[in-house]
Amino acid sequence: MTGSMVTEKLLAAKKKKGLSFADLEKVIDHDEVWIAALFYRQASASPEEADKIVSTLDLGPDVAEALTECPTKGLGPVVPTDPLVYRFYEIMQVYGMPLKAVIHEKFGDGIMSAIDFTLDVDREEDPKGDRVRVTMSGKFLPYKTW
Repeated sequence: MTGSMVTEKLLAAKKKKGLSFADLEKVIDHDEVWIAALFYRQASASPEEADKIVSTLDLGPDVAEALTECPTKGLGPVVPTDPLVYRFYEIMQVYGMPLKAVIHEKFGDGIMSAIDFTLDVDREEDPKGDRVRVTMSGKFLPYKTW
């Protein structure tokens, strides 16, 4: 079963059940963003986590098995066309090098881990229009000298 087929099955079952990613957070005790990444095949689940998800969504063992496989991560070498995803791409194009410079000033030569990492999305009320607050937190990994 291809990754996109797994995603389609998961999203259709979630919609049919009227569940949100936050609802599924209560089922497997992982953050809603991580669960969404799992649905979009950007993360892999343990067999126990996969079983809980497919049981909640009334899906079969083929989906559970697919959720435990190591996925190919990333969007590929193309510029995303979805407007919301593109804005994140645009943010990195505009602010990527400035962020890199500030991180290097504060931490030294290294990177922010995308493995030891959390990502939270919150709604921030604002009288001029609600805002999206995205909080990324990754462990700093210094480059080693050998």
